Amino acid sequence: MLRIHFTAADLVRTRVVTRVDPMWELVLSIHQVVSPEPYFGSWSRLARKRLAQAGLVRDAKLLVALAPIRGYFPDLLTPADQPTDFEAGVETVLSTGKQRLRAEVGQLSGGRGAGRWLDDVAAGRPAALNRLGVAMRRYNQAVVAPHTDQTSAVAGRWVSGLAHQALAHGVGAVLSSLGPATRWRAPVLEVDYPVTRELHLDGRGLSLVPTFFGVVHPITLADPQLQPVLVYPVSREPFWHPGPGADGEIQADALSELLGETRATVLRLIDTELSTTALAVRANTSPSSVSRHTAVLRRGGLITTRRRGTSVIHARTTLGTALVQGH
Repeated sequence: MLRIHFTAADLVRTRVVTRVDPMWELVLSIHQVVSPEPYFGSWSRLARKRLAQAGLVRDAKLLVALAPIRGYFPDLLTPADQPTDFEAGVETVLSTGKQRLRAEVGQLSGGRGAGRWLDDVAAGRPAALNRLGVAMRRYNQAVVAPHTDQTSAVAGRWVSGLAHQALAHGVGAVLSSLGPATRWRAPVLEVDYPVTRELHLDGRGLSLVPTFFGVVHPITLADPQLQPVLVYPVSREPFWHPGPGADGEIQADALSELLGETRATVLRLIDTELSTTALAVRANTSPSSVSRHTAVLRRGGLITTRRRGTSVIHARTTLGTALVQGH
């Protein structure tokens, strides 16, 4: 659980950032390539194919070593000043001072085959930093940049809704609208989080940054002394599905056309037994919305539902699994 403590001054200084941050998208997309959520399965397969075809598998492995999918990764990869574009973000990362490089990168244990390179990055050696810049630029160009327009559009629609909430009802309404993994209990924002943390804003305010590639729960910086940021996943409505690209590698998502985008995602997510609450968190929607969709899926014979104590548990049927797998 992450608990973010606000004062009156913090509420005044909290701001809704209007666009995705290119460096957060880079880092979080790496996580989706390595261990994708069901929603990103087709994108992850395409990304891996493109990386392999372009000879960039080594670049991707270096980035995974620097930004592992679980636990800590260095804050310097996601500069708090929110660069205006990707290239500015890369330059900010590469200009990080040696003391900070040593303090943050030095906390990583190192991935397979990348330990010595990480040591060189931590030491601020020019060759290692140059290699990092090359890997970031190549990776971004291959698998993130082709979808920038779509991801920006999805995030933009969500941010517009939050801005309307702020104007009509104040910052408290915005903090109550960040998804099912968050709860606003003034003056504390509670966030479902893999570790227990208390973050006191102490008058600095909070920057709310939307992310397309981030899922499940919002994320903040590891160092509480940095300018506070909360990166939250945007709603998956309307859902984005990669259509045929320039290389024609992905066809339209027939399952979404058949069931509707939200319902198809719910069906995909039930690859193991899940409660209504867990489904809502993974789909980044409300439990009531999940209940409506699971009722339709159940009537169609695609899932089964049973009670376990106070929880409602959903499981896919053989028919539902066959449909998800394209049979």
